[in-house]
Amino acid sequence: MTEPKSRRPGLLVSVRSVVEAHAALAGGASLIDVKEPANGALGRADDAIIASIAREVEGRVPVSAALGEWTDANHAIPDADLTYVKWGFAGCRDQEWRHVSQTSKPQVVLVAYADWECARAPSVDDVFAFAAFRANSVMLVDTFCKTAALGKAKPTLLDWLPVAWIEDLCERAREKGVRIALAGSLGANEIRALRSAAPDWFAVRGAVCSSSDRGATVEIARVRNLVNLLVDCS
Repeated sequence: MTEPKSRRPGLLVSVRSVVEAHAALAGGASLIDVKEPANGALGRADDAIIASIAREVEGRVPVSAALGEWTDANHAIPDADLTYVKWGFAGCRDQEWRHVSQTSKPQVVLVAYADWECARAPSVDDVFAFAAFRANSVMLVDTFCKTAALGKAKPTLLDWLPVAWIEDLCERAREKGVRIALAGSLGANEIRALRSAAPDWFAVRGAVCSSSDRGATVEIARVRNLVNLLVDCS
């Protein structure tokens, strides 16, 4: 598959504070995502932090918020200027998850875990089929396990799904009008390997934090390096 020349993925950067949001913006991020990495793959930050980051961004780029897992008790959407919100479906494999709430704004992003069996979540194909059924859907493919697995200290998306399969998924998404973001401990090497997939966004946190530690602080230079990589790959 050859990446369309007119299609350049944006860089989604997950942040946990106003300071990190400023760093992500200064580095050229095209979407700011608010999450608390200490709370899990899609760890929910305090509503006050989500609102403060949205105010600071002031509409310069879209803002999304991770709201935890759908099995969590809190399904409330924060009172903030958000374009997207998302819950993960970990633990939902044997439950009905397709009734996830849908609003016009913020739009609910449908999350598929590449390591869905470990997460006891619906498969990527099942989530995609649901996304393709709903007009103008947005989908995120992420990993649930952020610690040692598969004999690796930090497995990435590519340890769970092969490049060719992801390319095919992104092609199917384009055909169905589904916007798609790829995440899962992605770094520069993984982004290079996936550039031909041409998703709408590459989503990162650890790769833009000091020492590549998702629990550390987002750095402007690291954000800028990945933004430049996406330009070079276009």
